[in-house]
Amino acid sequence: MAWDEWEQLKAQAAERHSTQMRLNQLPADGGAGPSGGTGGPGSRLHVDHHSLNGNANALVELAGLLYEGRPDGDLCTTARAPRSHPDVAAKVDRFARFADDQYQDTTTLLVALSTRLRRANGTFVA
Repeated sequence: MAWDEWEQLKAQAAERHSTQMRLNQLPADGGAGPSGGTGGPGSRLHVDHHSLNGNANALVELAGLLYEGRPDGDLCTTARAPRSHPDVAAKVDRFARFADDQYQDTTTLLVALSTRLRRANGTFVA
C-alpha cells in the first residue's frame, strides 16, 4: 500500500467518523433545544427514572458477570517453575497480576457508575 493510498483511507475514515458522532448540546445560535426550552435556568430536563434504574442494574449485572468469568488464580500455578521455564513463569505471573488489577479497576468503575446513576435518579424527582 502506497503512502498516498494510506492517507486517503485515513481521511475517508475521519470523514465517516465525524459525520456519525454527534454530541447532545444546545445549538450554537442559542435556539430551542430538544425539550423545547432554550437550556437556560427556566428550562426543564426530562428524566426517565426507569431507564436510569435499568442502566444502573445493568452495570451491576455486568460487574457480576465479570466476577463469574474472572481468571482463576490456580491457572497460573501450572506455569510455575519447574513445570515451565523460569522466564515463562515470571511473565505469566506478571500478566496474571496485571489482568487482576485491570479486572479490579473495571468492576470498581462499573459499580461506581451504577451508584452515580442511582444518585442521579434520586436527584431528578418527577
